[in-house]
Amino acid sequence: MNTAVDLFLSPFAYSFMQRGMVASVIVGVLCAVVGCYVVLRGMAFLGDALAHAILPGVAVAYLFQSDLLLGALAAAILAALLIGLFSRREQVREDTAIGIVFAAALALGVALMSTIKSYSIDLTHVLFGNVLGVGERDLWLIGGLGALVLTTIVLLYKEFLIASFDPVLGATLRLPIGFLRNLMLIMLALTVVISLQTVGVGLVAAMLVTPAATASLLTRRLPSMMIVAAAIGALSALSGLYLSFYVNVASGAAVVLITTLFFMAAYLFAPGKGLAWQLTQKKRDSKRVAASEEETAG
Repeated sequence: MNTAVDLFLSPFAYSFMQRGMVASVIVGVLCAVVGCYVVLRGMAFLGDALAHAILPGVAVAYLFQSDLLLGALAAAILAALLIGLFSRREQVREDTAIGIVFAAALALGVALMSTIKSYSIDLTHVLFGNVLGVGERDLWLIGGLGALVLTTIVLLYKEFLIASFDPVLGATLRLPIGFLRNLMLIMLALTVVISLQTVGVGLVAAMLVTPAATASLLTRRLPSMMIVAAAIGALSALSGLYLSFYVNVASGAAVVLITTLFFMAAYLFAPGKGLAWQLTQKKRDSKRVAASEEETAG
């Protein structure tokens, strides 16, 4: 018993692990909740696009020796607004606008980074995350922006729901559909930037999509989906950090792998939707049909 308790408490002996765990839970919950909108709208590509769109801002901030997070935030919000601007006209679909902004931002980021001689070393944590390097200032920033995004979702839940899934009804109700869409894009951009320190550019899309996709297999309504996704995101973050601490693997990768295991379990065993559940149900139905045919023949 003491061994199990020691294994659980040992990481808390280090202040960097304490900060890392708090930051990871915040990011896990935030990505999962925002990701529900991304998954239900079929826009998983958007999260990945915004994640890579921050690279020019990071590179510019690095060149001018400024705060990398502020540079990433500015670039992400600009990319989100450009996607909203391009997709406002019917001639350009939203997925097309995402592809255009994504490609241009990635190219600009690569071009700027290629001018930095030591970018492969100094900016590695941007690509892959470094949750154990979260400082007190970073933690306050993550917590503040995370609270802002979640509060906005709670206050404008009905408006976001209508704007996302029934814009015609929203227009009838005289809701500012364009403003709500842009606000949602900005919140997604903020979420991507908040996740930068924990999982990095390369893995943030997984944290946005996988917990929400897992919850969609287990629930039927959006509120319950958000709650389940948040629980999965938080548990994956904590489990991934423990795995990183004891097995000595990259923390961001460990978190994403744990999240994927949750998805695989739900994909196989989710009541009513899981593959194993459906196969079992088919076998039961086949037996019932066979039994019915025997009774009819008899």
